[in-house]
Amino acid sequence: MRRTIRFAFVAILTGMAALAGVGAQDQPATYIRAGKLLDVRSGKILSDQVIVIRGERVESTGAASATTIPAGATVVDLSNAMVLPGLIDAHTHIFLTGEDNGRYDEQLLKESWQYRTIEAVVNAKRDLEAGFTSMRDCETEGAMYSDADVRNAINRGLIPGPRLEVATRAISTTGGYPLEGYSPEVTVPSGVQIVDGPVEARKAVREQIKYGADFIKIYSTHKSHFTPDGKLFSQPTLTLEETRAIVDEAHREGVKVACHAYGGPGLQNCLDAGADSLEHGLDMTDAQVRELVQKGMWYVPTLYVYEGDTRKEDEAATGGKFSRASVHEISFKKALAANAKIVFGTDVGPFPHGTQAIEFEYLTKFGMTPLAAIQAATIHAAELMGWADREGAIEPGKYADIIAVEGNPLDDIKQLEHVKFVMKGGIVVRNDFAKP
Repeated sequence: MRRTIRFAFVAILTGMAALAGVGAQDQPATYIRAGKLLDVRSGKILSDQVIVIRGERVESTGAASATTIPAGATVVDLSNAMVLPGLIDAHTHIFLTGEDNGRYDEQLLKESWQYRTIEAVVNAKRDLEAGFTSMRDCETEGAMYSDADVRNAINRGLIPGPRLEVATRAISTTGGYPLEGYSPEVTVPSGVQIVDGPVEARKAVREQIKYGADFIKIYSTHKSHFTPDGKLFSQPTLTLEETRAIVDEAHREGVKVACHAYGGPGLQNCLDAGADSLEHGLDMTDAQVRELVQKGMWYVPTLYVYEGDTRKEDEAATGGKFSRASVHEISFKKALAANAKIVFGTDVGPFPHGTQAIEFEYLTKFGMTPLAAIQAATIHAAELMGWADREGAIEPGKYADIIAVEGNPLDDIKQLEHVKFVMKGGIVVRNDFAKP
């Protein structure tokens, strides 16, 4: 009996070794005929190209006239399309589904983590089908470590969705995040992990990394309001000592820190502590913009989310005088003029998933060139996420994460709101061009 088991075990190992010897070069190639191909590094549009894909990676790109496609090969015809790399949204919330419509309390109080994970799976699929092949998800808003489960399920091929970097729970302080306004006799959940003091802050970082966090998200400011003279006051949360403890602990473990901040001392703490990215970054002073640039910190502005209901809410509260959207526009233009490292992020969740490409309209409206906006959502976002070696451009060795649109997004950036072809890792997710 023992001998039989031993022989069976050896046979399994032999089979595994044989499978391990089957490399990408042994897999059949897929050929994409690209009528137009955008080189996101140079901004050049190349005509009549062929992209050769083997397995989940790009093997080569080149002129159709110099590429031989074998008879019987799998060919994807995008000869009437503009082809470019899959998009990256560096600030998402797949566990939010319309919280600007008053659903936040309902989600945390009435929906289980399991139910919210189902919602997150649906949201991730919508984002992928809209052309976002990778995302950095900036915390679960009270659903604990469920984003790590979604990430793992996507990576294992169990569910469709973008490649994810996840922050798990995020961190703030007592009085620094909803749920709020309930009787002290009633224990209600929080949308983040609450810490007070540097020791608790360090422990939270360790816990979140232990349970799957790819990066740490902190809320350095909370509630905000306009003073009568039009200045935006944003309540600071973590102290500089607490923020430094978080950044130090994360960096010790090789993990980056994303810092939500609206200005004032909370934003300054992010700069002083050496966080890796500034999220939103409303109401930056000239000195803070200079420091942002000098330290090489990434800036993820999320412009569109402050339009619409948020603008209306602010204008209603100030008699039509002030809004966070208007303040944000000024800060963004300062950062752009100073050559800050800007990355595409949308904060999608408060508005519907799958629609976040509208962010491109506001990036370009406020001064970015269409090419720079696309680079912010491809090569620059990949660099922020530490994935520049594997995505962000259609280049040999990188994942075959590819999208296509009908027109030229350098002429009409809104083309990216109407993606018609999506491939992730060599697998076609969507192809409207093939439909009759």
